[in-house]
Amino acid sequence: MEVIAFSILSAIVLIAAFCVIAARNPVHSVLFLILAFFTASGLLVLIGAEFLAMLLIVVYVGAVAVLFLFVVMMLDVDFVELKQGFLNYAPFGGVVALVFFAEIALVASAMGASRPEAFDASPNAETNVEAIGQVMYTDYLLLFQISGIVLLIAMIGAIVLTLRHRPGVRRQSVEEQTGRKRADAVELKDVRPGQGI
Repeated sequence: MEVIAFSILSAIVLIAAFCVIAARNPVHSVLFLILAFFTASGLLVLIGAEFLAMLLIVVYVGAVAVLFLFVVMMLDVDFVELKQGFLNYAPFGGVVALVFFAEIALVASAMGASRPEAFDASPNAETNVEAIGQVMYTDYLLLFQISGIVLLIAMIGAIVLTLRHRPGVRRQSVEEQTGRKRADAVELKDVRPGQGI
């Protein structure tokens, strides 16, 4: 069963990778790229590398989604036009979703038949995810935190690069708020009795 699952998943990876560079529409290309990453993570699950499979889905599929969002922000795409074309892409997205679910069922059936030996870095760890977690959060905690700070700085840089100031939009001015005086913000009115303001 594992050989059949490996053959099917590797064929899907090759076809999806070819379609990434052959597709004319960038939306189709991104969907094929996500399909290729998802299928490659299924191959990693088959060989017993659950952590790498999870990392591939979380990091790379998340990075592709963020990259696509970054491109949309840079190109200033009309969202009304994208919403109108949603029904055109719905059948294609449904086919990709069916392939995803078929792959999950295929990997689950192959994993149920025979469980591959997972990499064990410590005598107490049951899976490689637990073993890597024990090492990462004890011996390499400082490096792990530094890499998180570097990624945070990169995310802030991407936001700063794509930030656009549009005319006619009211923005907060911190200098004016902190530098204003009481006379600028408060106006006293002498209201006589029986009259409104």
